[in-house]
Amino acid sequence: MNQLSLLIPKGRLQESTTALLASVGARFSFGARSYRPSCSDPEITAKLLKPQNIASLVSLGRHDAGFVGHDWMVELGLDPPDSGLTELMDLGLNPVRLVAAVPEHLVENGTFKPPTPLVVASEYERLTRRYLQHKGYEAVFIKTFGATEALPPEDADMIVDNTSTGATLVSNRLTIVDDLLTSTTRFVVHTSVLQDPWKKDKLERMVMLMRSTLDAEQRVLLEMNVPADRLEALVAQMPAMRSPTVSPLYGDQGFAVKVAVPKRDVPTLIPKLRQGGATDILEYRLEKIVP
Repeated sequence: MNQLSLLIPKGRLQESTTALLASVGARFSFGARSYRPSCSDPEITAKLLKPQNIASLVSLGRHDAGFVGHDWMVELGLDPPDSGLTELMDLGLNPVRLVAAVPEHLVENGTFKPPTPLVVASEYERLTRRYLQHKGYEAVFIKTFGATEALPPEDADMIVDNTSTGATLVSNRLTIVDDLLTSTTRFVVHTSVLQDPWKKDKLERMVMLMRSTLDAEQRVLLEMNVPADRLEALVAQMPAMRSPTVSPLYGDQGFAVKVAVPKRDVPTLIPKLRQGGATDILEYRLEKIVP
């Protein structure tokens, strides 16, 4: 039987990645100590690894595909296409910023005052050294292996680390002085995999379903009844994907209107629709949108 070898990131990316895969029919069961979860899709075999390892192993062709943060692709020098990787999709999940942060006492009136030499700690050695060279700092680099934010102020004058909200940095009294890059989770494959017709078709179907699921998370379906004399005015203000679905109500009592709208617009849109004459407004969650 044909099978696709898939790497799943362990840690903060694991939950969002497996939830997305479950929505497209690949549900995983994880044992307490096992790095090889079972999958409901018999055409997929999976292994759970740290994100730092996934890009390297897929680029070597040891596995067909995997999910990895863009920050680690850049750190390892594995940007597609020269690395042997092909990026099939930017999932937009787990957005983070890679930042340089320093203890509060080294910032005066909004300006960073670096000591000499500057002791800098990070898991991201390649990116950090490139940043320090660009800034012209006389620095000593310390490689960390987790909990980088714990080093300042006693053991480091600066850290380079990823952050989603900045809350951890604030709680450790650290101030961001530079942004190095932004990162999201990417779905990547070894380029040679796309030469296999079965695997290429399998991956294209997975990408289509994942994209339709992610698109659906950004929209909701609104359904409402609209009087005939208000229909044109209401339809004109609806941010539909193409155009609303309109059906006559029984007994010529107006129209039933369905429309998929951006979720962010709902708090302002529903009051406008109600004011414009819409009644019996229903809001539904969407599971997938397949154009």
